[in-house]
Amino acid sequence: MKIYTSLDQIIAPLPHACVTIGNFDGVHLGHQQLFSTVNQRARRRRGVGVAVTFEPHPLQVMRPEVGIKLISTYEQKVELIAMAGVEILLALPFTREFAAMDAGSFVDLALVKTLGVRELVVGYDYAFGKGRGGDVEFLKACGRKRDFMVRVIPAFRVDGMVVSSSKIRELVTAGRMKEVSKLLGRYYQLQGVVQRGRQRGSSVLGFPTVNLSLDEKDLCPKYGVYVTQMAHADQCYGGVLNIGYNPTFNDGRLVAETHIFDFNQDIYDQPIKINLLQHLREERRFTSPAELAAQIARDVAKAKEVLAS
Repeated sequence: MKIYTSLDQIIAPLPHACVTIGNFDGVHLGHQQLFSTVNQRARRRRGVGVAVTFEPHPLQVMRPEVGIKLISTYEQKVELIAMAGVEILLALPFTREFAAMDAGSFVDLALVKTLGVRELVVGYDYAFGKGRGGDVEFLKACGRKRDFMVRVIPAFRVDGMVVSSSKIRELVTAGRMKEVSKLLGRYYQLQGVVQRGRQRGSSVLGFPTVNLSLDEKDLCPKYGVYVTQMAHADQCYGGVLNIGYNPTFNDGRLVAETHIFDFNQDIYDQPIKINLLQHLREERRFTSPAELAAQIARDVAKAKEVLAS
């Protein structure tokens, strides 16, 4: 996938461009419907499929007090859009100056003049531009005037739920990972670099762990214990993870600690990916390390049952 980060980098309109536009946080199944349609239409026209997105998320700029918690990092979003088969990604820097541009100017400059849009694919509820003036009806009117087709993709539902980024955020914070995976089309994933912890997992509890630091400002799953899969160096390992503040030891910092099954490699300072499959129990304080170790043993046995099934 070719990535552009400004309009100036595109020196000539793209051939028969089929374009979709959105924030695409999480790249969930609804977003994937947009990408699939763009790819199909681009192939039919013998053109290119293009996704236009923004970095950072517009709400982080326009309403920082809201403190929106994102499902995916920018890097995850780019990776997932590439996996969806989109040929070109235009990731535009979002600033207050950019936000002041009216919808018509954005259509003329970005979509028509720069990209040479022939078809535009948007979700049923999409709107952009100053005052969110660029809604579906506005885009259809622009298409009639500027000779491009607008295709509107209806809401995508799973088990009666409309797939949306806001719904997925709600489910993640509730620890409802089975439902999250249905809406994402994959498991919810934590990514990061393995940090050096306090070394209690192996020396005190008998269950060595790999640690990821978490930021409370980011989307954090419900605190507690999860069944996981850890991806590292093209291999996948089962595991059990605790997200929280480790109240038994009064650590006071938010961390994700994963005990990985049948794994004894030194991976400090290396990147890993952890899929969250199922929430097992709440985080709680134990009266002693021995009591905690006994509970971890039960968690491990349950997690292995879940993974086997």
